Amino acid sequence: MSKEKHHRDWILRRCCGSVAACILTLAAVVGFIVLVIYLALRPSKPSFYLQDVQLRSIDLSDPALSLDLQVTIVSRNPNERVGVYYKTLDAFTTYRDEAVTVPVSMPAVYQGHRDASVWSPVMSGDAVPLPQYAADAMRQDIAAGYVLLHVRVDGRVKWKVGSWVSGSYRLFVNCPALLAASGSAGAGGAFAASAASLRSGVPAGVNTTVSLKFTHPADCTVDV
Repeated sequence: MSKEKHHRDWILRRCCGSVAACILTLAAVVGFIVLVIYLALRPSKPSFYLQDVQLRSIDLSDPALSLDLQVTIVSRNPNERVGVYYKTLDAFTTYRDEAVTVPVSMPAVYQGHRDASVWSPVMSGDAVPLPQYAADAMRQDIAAGYVLLHVRVDGRVKWKVGSWVSGSYRLFVNCPALLAASGSAGAGGAFAASAASLRSGVPAGVNTTVSLKFTHPADCTVDV
């Protein structure tokens, strides 16, 4: 009786060992296949560039800033086999790492292989409080004839290969927007007057308005 029980235990251990070995082998094969597919289809992050900035108004009333602008942002998917789902996209503008416009939601889109997408959001901020150092820096920049803003996009993306769709990944885009004194007589005159006022000193509470223009398209940094 004990021999039969010992034999049954031995068979059970052999069966359990075989099942465990099969599971481990299957997991290794699946992992290898996934690794091969990942290396073959590893998605490259999309590229972004800032095509245009239309500055409608920028008013500095120490220490608050009012800003109204429309930007054109272009994104391109460099992948030949991987599509990109832009699930959520919020655009806003910063100066010296301080937000100066309210975040604006941009339309969610699907971007096919080597496809491109264009967004033109309008962003604004009304009497946004600025830290004193930022207000002082902007006055100095305006007097020097330029202001460097950053257009940023914060969102979530998914990758699509065939019918398979990945989980959601964080997307963060940072685009430098260099604004300089306009070359036109009207806008240039308005800017020159504001710059002169700033150099001579403007009392607190007195509003100053400047007119600047976007200098050239710029590449953006992209983190996924």
